[in-house]
Amino acid sequence: MSKKPASKPTDSAVANNAGNAAVVVASTGSATPAVTPPVDSDDEHLTWIWPADCKVVAGFDDKNKGLDIAGKPGQQVLAAGSGKVMYAGSGIRGYGNLVIVKHSNNLLSAYAHNQSILVKEGQTVSRGQTIAEMGNSDSESVKLHFEIRQQGKPVDPTKFLPSR
Repeated sequence: MSKKPASKPTDSAVANNAGNAAVVVASTGSATPAVTPPVDSDDEHLTWIWPADCKVVAGFDDKNKGLDIAGKPGQQVLAAGSGKVMYAGSGIRGYGNLVIVKHSNNLLSAYAHNQSILVKEGQTVSRGQTIAEMGNSDSESVKLHFEIRQQGKPVDPTKFLPSR
C-alpha cells in the first residue's frame, strides 16, 4: 500500500476557513503567479509591518503562495496589520496551527506553522501585537509561513511590507 504525500491546501481552503471574511476563491491551477489587483480605497489606510524579524528562506512564487520566514521555536509572531481574527486553529491541512486576520473587505493575512496560538476567533488585534509563537506544526522546520490574500487570491507580501 503506497502512502500519498501530504498535499498543500487549496486556495479555497484557506479563504473559506476565514469564516466571516466571506471570501470565495477558485483554485485556478495556473502556473502564472498572482497579480496584485489595484488597491481599494478601503485598503489605502492600512500600514504593514513584518510579522517576524528573521531571514526569509523562501519567497512568493508559483508554488509558494507566501513567504517562509525562519526562526526559533517560541519566537513571537506579530500581526502584520490591525484587524479581526477570523480563524485560529489547526483544521486546514498543510498549515499547522494557523491564524487568519481580516484587515479590510479585501485583505486577509495568514500566519502558519505556529507552535501556539495566542488569540481567539473574533478578537480584534493591533498591528505589532503578538498573535502566536513560531513553531513547526505541519512543517519539517521551525518557520512562519506568511500570506497576504487580496480578494481571496494570494499576492506577494513584499508588495505590502516595508522594505528592509
